[in-house]
Amino acid sequence: MRALRGVRSLSSRSERTVGVIGLGLMGHGIAQTAAEKGYNVVAIELEDKFLAGGLARVDDSVRKLASKAVAKGKMDERAAAAHVESTMARITATTDRDALSACDIVIEAMIEDLALKEKLYTEIGRVVGDECIIASNTSSLSISRMAAYCGRPGQMVGMHFFNPVQLMKLVEVVRTDATEAAIFARAMSFVESLEKRPVECIDTPGFVVNRLLVPYVCSAILLVERGVASPRDVDTAMKLGAGHPMGPVALADYVGLDTTLSIISGWNAEFPEEQAFT
Repeated sequence: MRALRGVRSLSSRSERTVGVIGLGLMGHGIAQTAAEKGYNVVAIELEDKFLAGGLARVDDSVRKLASKAVAKGKMDERAAAAHVESTMARITATTDRDALSACDIVIEAMIEDLALKEKLYTEIGRVVGDECIIASNTSSLSISRMAAYCGRPGQMVGMHFFNPVQLMKLVEVVRTDATEAAIFARAMSFVESLEKRPVECIDTPGFVVNRLLVPYVCSAILLVERGVASPRDVDTAMKLGAGHPMGPVALADYVGLDTTLSIISGWNAEFPEEQAFT
């Protein structure tokens, strides 16, 4: 195991240890949020350069939020500096996946590629303990399929955070038919301990938010393609008429047109009779 300079090396097992696999857009926010709430975090990446980049993103984000707290009078500068230092000190960075054996919760936040996840979850299943919660931050893939990969279906849940994790309160907590009740209850409690609002749902394509949102966005794009209204007017209509903070076309740009297409295409291929996915 290789720990980067400036963070602690992994010590003995803690009952408050969270493993985060992947320090990209979502993973670094999950790691930061857990560390800020007092959890010890084991951050896993494939290479040291990805660890360094992810930790730099966490450090930058913690400092920005601390600075805003100082500006609002919620924290003085000394307390802000101490908060940044203590948050970063709780994160252990490593490329050694065996470090996940120390974790009570493991949250996978890698790219949405089932081929890559199959190998990863096989390794997770080998390493973690029998009481460890295994969670995926996926927004669209089957939790049951990943549970089968890891060989620990009773310990597997979905834990879908929203971007930016540091600010967004919602987390979809997803159970499969095989998820143990005690594991699911602990997962819900963990989300609440991060001062997030968990919603419970079953393992279905897109869960709650994306199941509604992706077809909605696609319908908005179809309106534009058919010449019903301009992108700007579609967005204005939904912001002023439905009270949405962002219109569907702007939202598609924010999420990424490639990401939106990938999600709806995958659902359509797997569930061709579902009209919402056509």
